[in-house]
Amino acid sequence: MSFLKTDEKTMAWKNLKQKSLADGLMVNHAALEELDDVNGIIHWDRIESMLSDIHSKRCGEKAWPPLMMLKALLLQSWYSLSDPGLEKQLARDLLFRRFVDLSLSESVPDHSTFWRFRNLLEDTGLLETLLEEINAQLAVKGLLIRSGEVSIIDASVIKAKQNRPKKDKNGNNTQDPEAAYNVKQGSDGKIKTTYGFKTHANVDEDGFIKTFDYTAGNVHDSNVFETLLTGHEKEVYADSAYKSNAHDQLLKKKGTRNRVLERAYRNKPLTAGQKHANRMNSGVRSIVERVFGVLKLHYGMGQARYLGLSRNKARFGLMSLAYNIKRGVSIQRSMLQIAG
Repeated sequence: MSFLKTDEKTMAWKNLKQKSLADGLMVNHAALEELDDVNGIIHWDRIESMLSDIHSKRCGEKAWPPLMMLKALLLQSWYSLSDPGLEKQLARDLLFRRFVDLSLSESVPDHSTFWRFRNLLEDTGLLETLLEEINAQLAVKGLLIRSGEVSIIDASVIKAKQNRPKKDKNGNNTQDPEAAYNVKQGSDGKIKTTYGFKTHANVDEDGFIKTFDYTAGNVHDSNVFETLLTGHEKEVYADSAYKSNAHDQLLKKKGTRNRVLERAYRNKPLTAGQKHANRMNSGVRSIVERVFGVLKLHYGMGQARYLGLSRNKARFGLMSLAYNIKRGVSIQRSMLQIAG
């Protein structure tokens, strides 16, 4: 996608570049610089160019700049905010305004504007493209390693926003119609049933999310295995739910080392060698579980915030962007500390 070359597209966006007198009088504080490290590892001009066709019409009311909107949605993921909560926080938080480059004299988008922009990112397929771009930028800086690439694949169940089988005043079921029941046996042997969705992710050894997918809760993990592969991995790790002859043949054809956990079958228990291999591979495979743990604890991934699959997929896509950026910042800080 080409970079902006004329003012035709920018005419459709609000001009937020000019600062007010209030901005000039504001006293700086270290607390306002907490997100400055993000700007140090991301080239926002490249991201802006990828968003250049959004709201590019020359007629009608001017829209909020898409880069500002994207940055606001990243803040939403980092601070686990609802759309109304994001609107309120952007209105009153100086750190938020600094990060999105919004003057103190400017109003803020309302929560419905964030809703529409998020859906637009999903409808245009930009979230996957943006994730690839951010990962490429992190790789250039040496924060994300692509040499000898490893893929670790897993899925996590997400409870639907409306998950209980209740009836409205007309007798209709109020459960999210695009979600479905997931039945899973827990580590304690008990059967757990959840009405909701599944997020599927491919992460590397450092915990960066490389690809993702989002399905109803009843879709088996193995159905999206091939979709999650990048095509460049040297090794693939996954739990035994992904084990099949078809996947074995797929990885063999690609020349990819198969680290999918072996599974036992009736009258065919695991051999001592298979058990040893599973123990060795489980240590690497657990990385993706830690990523899901962080997303559930700090990003609110455990429960869907919206009705419908596509809206929640968009939310997870933005969550992936936000998580990878913060992961990159964390690794960069560690590298600087080691370097002294």
